[in-house]
Amino acid sequence: MAAARWCARQGWPVHPLSPGRKIPAANCANCRLRPHRPTECPCIPRGRWCHGFHAATLDQERIGRWWGSHPEFGVGVSCGAAGLIVIDIDAHSSPPPDRVRLLPGILIADHVDLTGLANGFHTLAILAALRGQESPAQDTSTLRVRTPSGGLHVWYRVGNNRPWQSSVGSTLGRALAWQVDVRARGSYIVAPGTTTRHGTYSPVGAVRAPGPLPDWLAQDLQRTGHLPAFGIPAPRPVPPRARQAVRKAGGGRDTPRGVLEAVLAPVEACGAASQGTGFSDVLNRAAYTVGGLAAAGRLQQAVAVEALTQVARIARPGQERRIDQIINSGLTAGLKRPLPAEGRHL
Repeated sequence: MAAARWCARQGWPVHPLSPGRKIPAANCANCRLRPHRPTECPCIPRGRWCHGFHAATLDQERIGRWWGSHPEFGVGVSCGAAGLIVIDIDAHSSPPPDRVRLLPGILIADHVDLTGLANGFHTLAILAALRGQESPAQDTSTLRVRTPSGGLHVWYRVGNNRPWQSSVGSTLGRALAWQVDVRARGSYIVAPGTTTRHGTYSPVGAVRAPGPLPDWLAQDLQRTGHLPAFGIPAPRPVPPRARQAVRKAGGGRDTPRGVLEAVLAPVEACGAASQGTGFSDVLNRAAYTVGGLAAAGRLQQAVAVEALTQVARIARPGQERRIDQIINSGLTAGLKRPLPAEGRHL
């Protein structure tokens, strides 16, 4: 509870995480049995924690009730509501991708020796070096939090209420760098002091307050699509960028309005609860539907799969291999059964 109260005093709305895990605490039985949008949920106004970061609060009395009755809960911080953007640097052991994917939008010439490049610390260091700057991983002027897996969360304040968007650095979509995720609007971050089954999220150094987002980093985030273009009215309600990508995947074909959005919505909703959502079945069904639509020529397969992958990885962080297996299985089956416009879509 101490970590939750401390975060709230900083002005960062908090919500419970499942014991020992880094995903939101489960929804109540009613929300699990009757899926609905967080904005339509009657539980949140009543002071319940359903729907993850959508229920995040600064209310110390509510925090006392939540963690007083469940001291085993971890603490999540709603990045958008807190005015934060967090650079999430991963240190996963996996072979690096093709050079074109290391730093999206920046071509690394073949003569550049990349021997030893293995994780997000390295790709972010390369990006910073190209800009003549120090890597955010070494930024001692802001709050940095070491993760149990050896990664690092670098916290920054958002200036001028800019609506920075989140991303996953291991996908083909919007990304700052390979193995570097961005946690901002529509996402949450594990609070310092939270302990999971793998260890504790521990602050590094003496600074406990987020500093301002460096200008050079803001420019690269904007370059890589993390900020909506100014002067272009946003649709209401604003859909996640991945869902917009799936709409675009329709390629102007005669796709019934809302079909593709409906494919992604159940997968996205799984991100607000740690269990009881049937995530594997939901994702498999979505992949199957994407395969059927692609087989019928009603969307661009690669773009739609990329968007589905991004939504799934945000809903279940750290489960990339499982997600890829489910999507590949469902997609393969769906491609064998085209879904024409007059057929059954979902």
